[in-house]
This record gives sequence, C-alpha cells and structure tokens, in this order.
Amino acid sequence: MFTGIVTAIGEVVETERKGPSLKRLAIACPYEADGIAIGASIACAGVCLTVTALRARTDGEPGCIFQVEAAAETLAKTLVGDWQPGTRINLERSLKVGDELGGHLVVGHVDGPGRILKIDAIEPDPDEPWGATARFHIRAPQGLERFIATKGSICLDGTSLTINTVEDDVFTVLLIPHSFAVTTWGQRKEGDSVHVEVDLMARYAARLAEARPQG
Repeated sequence: MFTGIVTAIGEVVETERKGPSLKRLAIACPYEADGIAIGASIACAGVCLTVTALRARTDGEPGCIFQVEAAAETLAKTLVGDWQPGTRINLERSLKVGDELGGHLVVGHVDGPGRILKIDAIEPDPDEPWGATARFHIRAPQGLERFIATKGSICLDGTSLTINTVEDDVFTVLLIPHSFAVTTWGQRKEGDSVHVEVDLMARYAARLAEARPQG
C-alpha cells in the first residue's frame, strides 16, 4: 500500500527479457540498501514491484541498485515493457503502520496508460520548465472515465493528484513547482503516456452500485 507521495527518482540501469512474459530490471536509487528487505514492495512510476535482489552502486552516488521482475499482467497493463537503461521513474516505498497518509490510498495496481493531450503553463517563470504551475489535460484509459470525478484523487505515474475538471474521458490535473522538482513530471511532454490508477474508493463504490439492483 502506498500514498502517491513520491520520495525519490530512480533510474533504470539494466533490463533483461526472460522470454515474452517476464522482464527483469535493475534500478538505481538513493535509498540505502540496509533499509530494503528482499521481497519488499516499491512503487515504480506507480507500479507495485517486488524487490528480488540488491547490490551496491558503482557510480559513486549514495543509495543502492534494486532488482525487480515484471510478469505478463504488468507488461500488458503498463509501460514497463518500454523501459530501457536511462529511463527515470518516480519511486515510493510501501507504507508502514503510523506513516503519514499525505496523498490517498494507492495499491500500485495500474489500470492502464493515459495520454497527455495538452499542457498549459500558468504564470510563466523563466526559472521553471513549465512556468510556476502547469495544467495537464489527460485522456483516461478506455472504460475508466466513470471512476474519475472532479475534486477526486487519482494516481498518475505514482503521484497522488487532485482532479480539477472532467469532460467525457479527458480530465485535468495541476502540477506545482515542487512536484516538478521531486518527480519526473518536468520531463513529460504532450503525447506522452502515463500510468493511471483510479481511486480505490471510487472503484468499490462503482462495484457496489452495480450490484445493488441485483440485491
């Protein structure tokens, strides 16, 4: 379980295909190895992946390299299959009892990729890549628009964000300078795809509503 509050940016340093339904990745990160257990869950751009191995970094930077494996369902539903060495991704360690719930409840089960249709810079500032803030217009994956509501929460590439507007299958979110500084959102451009996980509560509410007429 996660909150969508990104705590580090990792970089894919190795990838290896183990047949059509399995991909192994090594990710360099600033997390210290002694704080990560084999079998721990780490949200990688919003995808919950299990740590299968750890080793020291050799580039002189603090932290470690952790290894994960993505199986058939993950490869089918996410962009992990496209990741190559050099890909930078948002990271979040799993919640511990007593941790602050700063975003919203995120399980790391990505529903599918959404597409950035438009980026509006607001209050342009030469010191910021997208201005002081930026509004992203994103098309939801097919069939998910019913789970997306104005002022609701959504997880995009592992980042907990508030939905500003919704029109059919297109919604908007607002990114502030801090978000650009601590996540990969500053690299995003129009046409890019992002991982989408709808709010867990919205998913259950919709399922209950569907079941009610049947008793």
